[in-house]
Order: sequence, then structure tokens, then C-alpha cells
Amino acid sequence: MSIVRLEQVIKEYHQDSISVQALRGIDMTIDKGEFMALIGPSGSGKTTLLNLVGGLDIPSSGKIWIADKEIGKLNKRELSMLRLWKVGFVFQEYNLIPVLSALENVEYIMLLQKIPDQERRQRSMAVLAEVGLQGLEHRRPQELSGGQQQRVAVARAIVSEPAIVLADEPTANLDSSTGAALLDLMRNLNERHQITFIFSTHDPMVMERAKRLVQLKDGKIVSDNKKSG
Repeated sequence: MSIVRLEQVIKEYHQDSISVQALRGIDMTIDKGEFMALIGPSGSGKTTLLNLVGGLDIPSSGKIWIADKEIGKLNKRELSMLRLWKVGFVFQEYNLIPVLSALENVEYIMLLQKIPDQERRQRSMAVLAEVGLQGLEHRRPQELSGGQQQRVAVARAIVSEPAIVLADEPTANLDSSTGAALLDLMRNLNERHQITFIFSTHDPMVMERAKRLVQLKDGKIVSDNKKSG
């Protein structure tokens, strides 16, 4: 069952009088439960594509469906609600709220979803334990290592049980052993909960673990390979 579908997606940016095509006619289908990576050199369109799939940006032309909703037909509020309920984000800079504890950072999305206090707290505690942060729930970001902060970010991304988690260079600021542990954690979450993970990456460790590699060059897909097994 497809969770994301793109049909002839073009994205142009305008700088002064110059038009730059970041994506040039992308056709792609992503199924529920995939663990895939967008790869390619800087400027190939990976992050642009990730932002479009997450509804953070809209295409210049073409169509995108996320969980059976065509995002081009949604107003700002509907698009915001789609992101809130269907998409989790993991960024390379972690993007945690510094004045909130790990627990409060994880709870934040569910606070926006108006989930009751007790359920919010229980789910947040459970997911922090699942990512190996039991006992650190009340520490603020500056009291955690980079790897621990990224685990909080992953917990925040998955706690609301989204259909898709988008991870933009999630291992870029981590040492290799921490990055490997985090990727194994996400692969495990993917397999157990059938959450679709889509990475944008240069990291060979991500490429090694991904079950599908989509390579971009100059805004076009030049290869799309699914691994067997």
C-alpha cells in the first residue's frame, strides 16, 4: 500500500531574475513500512524532495499524495494538520526546545494534538525507554550528549505514531558508533511498528542499512534500487 506518491513533480526556486530547477519531473511511489534513503551529491535535490514529501514546501508543478491526500488541494491549516498527525521529523541539528526536558520535548507534539495529560505522559515515558533514555527523562538538551539528544528527537518523531518519519542527515553530527546505534534503533522501530522512514543522507552507514536507495542527480532520479531480504 503506497503512503507517498509523486507524479511529475517539479520544484523551481527564483533568485533575482534567475530560475533554478531543484527537481525536474520526479515520479516515485513509497510504500508503507519502507526504510529508504535519498542519496546523491549536494545540490542534487534530496532535501528539497524531503521537504515536499513532508509538506514543508509545495511543488511548482506536479502532484504529491501523502496518506491518500493530495497536498496541493489542502489549505494551510489542513496541511499543518496533515504534518501534525501523519509526519514525524528528525533533523541533523536535533531541533529540541532547550528550555524543555527530554520528556517535555517528546510530549510537545501530543500537546498540540490535544492528547490528555496522562496518556501523553505514559506514551512519552514508554518511547523514551524504548530509545534507551530511561532515567534521563527530566534532563534538558544541554545536559545530554549529541547521541542522546538525537534519540530524544527520534522519540519525539515516533511518539505520535505518524505514517512517515523524515530524517534529514540524522547522523551528520554523531560519531560513527553513536550513529550506527541510532540507525539500528530506527531500523528496529521500522520493523516492529511498520513506520515508514525516509532518509536524506551522504552517510555510508545509512545507505548500508536502507532497504531502498533512490539516487538523485541534478534534480532527477537516476537510479532506484530495492534490496532483497
